[in-house]
Parts: sequence; structure tokens; C-alpha cells
Amino acid sequence: MHALQYSFDEALASLWRGRHSGLLSTATIALALFVLGAFLLVTTNLERLAAEWSRSAELSVYLTDDVTPAQRRAIETLLAPGEIIASRDYLSKTDALSRFKQTFGDLASTLEGLGDNPLPASIEVRLQPGAGVAATVESLSAKTRGMPGVADVRYDRQWLNRLLGAVAVIRGVGLALAAVLTFAAALTVANVVRLGLYARRDELEIMQLVGAPQVYIRGPFVMEGVLQGGIGALVALALLGIVFFALRARYLTPLASALSLASLNFLPVGLCLLVVTGGMVVGCVGGLVAARLTES
Repeated sequence: MHALQYSFDEALASLWRGRHSGLLSTATIALALFVLGAFLLVTTNLERLAAEWSRSAELSVYLTDDVTPAQRRAIETLLAPGEIIASRDYLSKTDALSRFKQTFGDLASTLEGLGDNPLPASIEVRLQPGAGVAATVESLSAKTRGMPGVADVRYDRQWLNRLLGAVAVIRGVGLALAAVLTFAAALTVANVVRLGLYARRDELEIMQLVGAPQVYIRGPFVMEGVLQGGIGALVALALLGIVFFALRARYLTPLASALSLASLNFLPVGLCLLVVTGGMVVGCVGGLVAARLTES
């Protein structure tokens, strides 16, 4: 405990002495973790969107205007509730127009100018949980599309797969970019800590000659890197929070509403703690690299 307190006190003193150069390494860590946090923020909200879309996955079967009662009954028989289908509802042309006006009130006048109702009748099919990933649904969709009286079939899973693919790409790009910036941050911390080491080189040599434990020699430099990493992570989260909440009311909330998402959330507490821990680890690595110089 005494060694930890000594390392902490010496690290704070070293940070204050080299505050100008230490600002560079802290800013580099903050930039790396800001980029990582931004990508995490995007991917976590996209994953929430994918989860909500998955729970409400639907098969929309659009009917032709000249569909006969017999053809409609045949289609409804095929789409009867069972292992794959949870329920189905018929939506007439009139109902479709009414729902469009309620959902898109600003565009209602556009349809009124067209004269006849251009919206088709449809059968909206809600799938059983987990059925959206089954190949059976694709087969059912293809079979339904070929029936008389069916104009088109739209399957939400197609959009969901594209969304999940986009999440994977965004996450990969974010991790790759953050890895490069993190490596640069670790090197910057090592160089800054090394400057402090050179400033105390005579003192360290005396400590080695009198047999001081390595934890008292290396500890302050490692602790200095940890503090720089932790401060940089907190700065990154603070800046990310300011940007997020500044944009949420004007831009992000309408976007979430358009995507049928209840709200866009900031990073959960667990991820924030993980970001802070990651920053401290990066700083620790930089401090360890610099502390290796004490062996020479």
C-alpha cells in the first residue's frame, strides 16, 4: 500500500512538472477513445434497432386490385397462423389510405391529388419469435409471391440482414481505426513518461545503487501512464456526451422516430467503464515501455 501511495504521489508530481508534454499524450488518448466511443455509440443503437425490428418482423403481402375473393381466401389459407406465423391481418385499400394519412400527415395532400386511391390492399403477417431467421420463411415468401392475386411480397428480414451487415462493417472500421490511434497513444505516453525519466535519471541511479525495490523505481512511471490514460478516457467520454446530447434533441430524436426506435441512448455504464479501463490499460502499457529504461 505504501508503494502504491508513493507511486501515485510521484506520478501526480511528474504530471504537474511535465504538464505541457503530458497534455499531448492525454489528448492523443482522448482522441483515440473518442473515435472508439463514437463507433460504439453508433453500433449499440443500431443493434437496438435491429433487435426491435427483429421482434416485430413482418411479411407484407400486397394484393392486386383485381384479386378475387377465392384468390384472397387461398392466400389467407396459406398464411394461416401456425409454427411460423403468429397472426395475420387484412388491410383494405381504404384502411391503407387511412393509415398513410395518420402516419404521414404532411404527404396526405399528395395522394388526394392523384384521384383514385393508389395504395394496394395487403395482408400483414406477424412471424413467430425466431422464425425470421429460418429458411422456411424465405420459402413461404417465394411461394406466396407466385400465387394469383399477389402483387408483391416484402420481408422485413431482408432489411434486417442489411442492417446487421452495416453494423458489422461499422464496428470493424471503428475497431481498426481505434486500434491504430490507440497504438499511437501508447507510444506518445511512453515518450512523455520517458522525458520524466530522463529528468530524474540521477535520482533513479542513486535509488538503484542503494538497492531500492523496483516497484519504487518503476511504479511512478507506470502510474503516470495509468493516470494519463484514465484522464484521457474521461475527457473522451465527456466530449462524446456533450456532442451526443447537443445533437439529440434537434437531429437524433427525429431520426430515431423515423426508424421506429423509441430513442437513441448514450453508451451504457458498463461500456463507459470499459472505455475508462481501456484508457488506463493503454497508459499503463506506455508507462511500462518507458519504465523498461530504468534497467539500463
